[in-house]
Amino acid sequence: MTRLVRLKEIAGSEELFTSGHRLCTGCAEATVVRQVLHAAENPVVVANATGCLEVASTIYPYSAWKVPWIHSAFENAAATMSGVESAYNALKRKGKIDRKIDFIAFAGDGGTYDIGLQSLSGALERGHRMLYVCLDNEAYMNTGIQRSSATPLGAWTTTTPVGEKIKGKSEYKKDLTDIIVAHGVPYVAQASPSHFMDLMNKVQKALRVEGPSFLNIFAPCPRGWRSEAEISIQLSRIAVETNYWPLFEIENGTWKINLKPRQKPIEEYLKPQRRFAHLFKPENKWMIEDLQHTVEERWEKLLKKIDNQ
Repeated sequence: MTRLVRLKEIAGSEELFTSGHRLCTGCAEATVVRQVLHAAENPVVVANATGCLEVASTIYPYSAWKVPWIHSAFENAAATMSGVESAYNALKRKGKIDRKIDFIAFAGDGGTYDIGLQSLSGALERGHRMLYVCLDNEAYMNTGIQRSSATPLGAWTTTTPVGEKIKGKSEYKKDLTDIIVAHGVPYVAQASPSHFMDLMNKVQKALRVEGPSFLNIFAPCPRGWRSEAEISIQLSRIAVETNYWPLFEIENGTWKINLKPRQKPIEEYLKPQRRFAHLFKPENKWMIEDLQHTVEERWEKLLKKIDNQ
């Protein structure tokens, strides 16, 4: 039986991602990283793709990381960690290292859904023992809030501005988690910092498997979402309660839903974010209806996957 995270142990464990970094106030990425590292049971090596987390946590000559940390280019965090894991295995075979070390790669949605997908796919296919964590804040925030394939329908970004011709992003959010599941890896899950025990239990499950694992973690961005800094965790919770971001896991091909909320209307998630303010104009309300329909349709598909196992 899998041992669950114990809150007392977590509360008393060392902070491996320290305060004093320069991430924006209310940025959920720092909270997620702290939760992930608190859940790690063994020493870890971290690879970090270019992005908000990397830039704001390692401004020379300072670092917020108290673990071995490697900065990778935007597109190759998974490839970098593949090399580190391979070097570890070689040293272990030679008897030069005998302790268990875990390997974690962090990247945003731009570095995962888009330009990092090729190296991630390759690492998964090769079967490297590593946990890849996608910090999904739904745009290229570090370079100026440009749209990514994780940006939802109707969202304002600097490359999908709102005006007479364009009403925000015109495409739907890519279902990356399903793409990762198609690789047949041992463990895949979605998590949210609002449900931190669920998140940390998933981290421990992911790090215990022999092979690659993947966590897609919701990470609100007040700057890019035009939301108030103090409600980031509340927004994460509402995303779960509206089924916009369902919590589920796939372990060795078996699907499990971790929470079945009484579904709230999608408007409760959209209203606190000014990137969606234009959707509440009468001529754009069809987009809210479309988003609600999409959420319900994806939830039904998820339920069918559970039922058809």
